[in-house]
Amino acid sequence: MDIRIFIISSGNYSSRIINNMAQMGFAENIVGIHEVDENLPEFIDNIEEYIPENLPEADLILSIGLYGDINMIIPHVAEKTNAKSIITPIYDPKQIPLGLQKEIESEINDKTIIFPKPFCTLKPVGDKYIDAFAEVFGEPELEIESDKLIRKIKVKRGAPCGSTWFVAEKLENTPVDGAELESGMRYHNYPCLASMGNDNQIGDTLMHIAGYKIKEAVKKELGFAAKSAVVNEKRCEGGDNCNYICRDVCPTFKIGDNTIIIKENHKVKINPKTCGYCEICVQKCPFEAIKIEDNVKLE
Repeated sequence: MDIRIFIISSGNYSSRIINNMAQMGFAENIVGIHEVDENLPEFIDNIEEYIPENLPEADLILSIGLYGDINMIIPHVAEKTNAKSIITPIYDPKQIPLGLQKEIESEINDKTIIFPKPFCTLKPVGDKYIDAFAEVFGEPELEIESDKLIRKIKVKRGAPCGSTWFVAEKLENTPVDGAELESGMRYHNYPCLASMGNDNQIGDTLMHIAGYKIKEAVKKELGFAAKSAVVNEKRCEGGDNCNYICRDVCPTFKIGDNTIIIKENHKVKINPKTCGYCEICVQKCPFEAIKIEDNVKLE
């Protein structure tokens, strides 16, 4: 990865990501790290005094773990380093509220900034440097060799925190039938540092979203979902009578996955590839048209 990365860092979440990047061989891509005190107040009157000096040239800024107004140093760091691309992952719904995101975006000139929520949902976005980073780090992608057991796993792209590599190692020699659910348990053993607080924009916790992503990577390779929400088309009344409430409440749909599909007949289909079987749609469907089923084949 021929890219110069400058990191703004704060707290254990950031430290884990930096350590994993180094273990994956990307220490030489990091041209500098600016440490921010994790005990700063959430609201800061004068951001100028926190802007670092003497910054190196960089292509990509990673701002990881900053909480509250201190995130307003991001545009200044990007300007001083001449970086064109910025990734600011969110691991806690209170970390960078939507209003603060918009304020940061308004200060960015001719640069691309994204806020993956959490970091392991990162996918290519059409930006040279972000996409170069996302070739290795972001939404988990695996290559699995199996018969009745998982024989070999290659991590093609992994969560920046390192959890994907940890899970992949633990899954070898696991029975295929239980691999998806085992991946979820192994992921929690890492453990994830994302928040267990409910994110009101998504309707679920960021830790759960991260767990869905590793299980999604496993089932895509194996060709079936251990569990998935499934729509009974006879019961489904489509949008005329419910305005597709299942889509409105689906956490993975809200983060951009094609989980809720509206068919030509206006009925709904749920994509088992990205369904996290959180059961929210099951509870919210006014026609009781959705249930959780086991061993659902992927199309």
